[in-house]
Amino acid sequence: MSDRQISVPSLAELQTHRSEKWRAFPHEILPLPVAEMDFPVAEPIREVILQMVNKSDLGYLGSIPEMGTAFAGFAKRRWHWDVEPNYVRIATDVGVAVVEVLRVFAQPGEKVLISSPVYQNFYTWIRETKVEMIDVPFKTDSKASDGTGWSHDWDGIEKAYQSGIKVHLLCSPHNPLGKVYTKEDLQRITALAKKNNVIVISDEIHAPLTFKESQFIPFLSLGADAAEVGICVTAASKGWNIAGLKCAIIVSQSEKMHEQLNNLAPAMHYRASLLGAFATVAAFESGDIWLDSALELLDQNRKLVANLVSSRIPAIGYNLPHCSYLAWLDLSQLNLGDDPCAALVERAKVAFNPGHIYGALGKDYARLNFATSPAIITEAFDRIASVL
Repeated sequence: MSDRQISVPSLAELQTHRSEKWRAFPHEILPLPVAEMDFPVAEPIREVILQMVNKSDLGYLGSIPEMGTAFAGFAKRRWHWDVEPNYVRIATDVGVAVVEVLRVFAQPGEKVLISSPVYQNFYTWIRETKVEMIDVPFKTDSKASDGTGWSHDWDGIEKAYQSGIKVHLLCSPHNPLGKVYTKEDLQRITALAKKNNVIVISDEIHAPLTFKESQFIPFLSLGADAAEVGICVTAASKGWNIAGLKCAIIVSQSEKMHEQLNNLAPAMHYRASLLGAFATVAAFESGDIWLDSALELLDQNRKLVANLVSSRIPAIGYNLPHCSYLAWLDLSQLNLGDDPCAALVERAKVAFNPGHIYGALGKDYARLNFATSPAIITEAFDRIASVL
């Protein structure tokens, strides 16, 4: 395999994989839900893992100064963001990182803001930390300036800030809407957070997968005010498809915030995986060629989805996502009942993530993972078209 030209394995080979995506359904069901890619692992990551296994180097994770240096280098190359390497901390995964940061800044019963529809584990983290969820949903907006079909409810967000929230949990870029926040969006949130003494936790796990027509802006790159109120939580797991290796990072931008994060559980670092940590370093240091190749294929696939919708099932609503590999499909015109995704599993033998798990506004939607081969994507739409 060449990192310059990614080739997706056949369906038969993918069905031998052991991840949740390929074990959650029987083989007659085509699985397109779980957010992982069907792409071969990048060569630099493969090399470091094989080297460590061959040397039986599989002990506990300890000091790894390479992590901060590697992420700082990647952030500078991709986003012109200057990261202090010593302000990069390690956690098991993004979920663990968000939960532990929430525990530092919000006590049980205190208010945390989200905007639905949003990645379903935001709700899991809120329940785990026993904080009170304040949801200001996005608004459906066919005239949204970014073409995603959704816009912010800024009046609702401002009222939520004024109501006494402690934390704003931000999904940036947004899963499942495929929305990339503008600099103006993030500056507006920064100003509200500073004025109302709110901490912004920015989940930026999908950021490496931003398409060329959009510009991803790291929250912490916005200057002193953002550094005062913000924390970034991210990982290489989405960008390079290594979620099973279990490693994420928490990034701060100011000395004061770095000191506040000293209240995190000291053992958090050591609960990450040794393999995952060094695979993450390899991704950030040497994974650019593979990442660019993956983005080229994903760009083709998101456009393939648009062509298949237009030519075969035009009743489906779909706007091109600006990041990642998740298509947000409006199935409301297909008359598939209260749970359209369950109907598609039963009738078409195709599995998507049901939109209702992302919030009430998602009930007529499905999230399709197009990080696979064009043949598999085409087969999915053929199956759906045949039963409508």
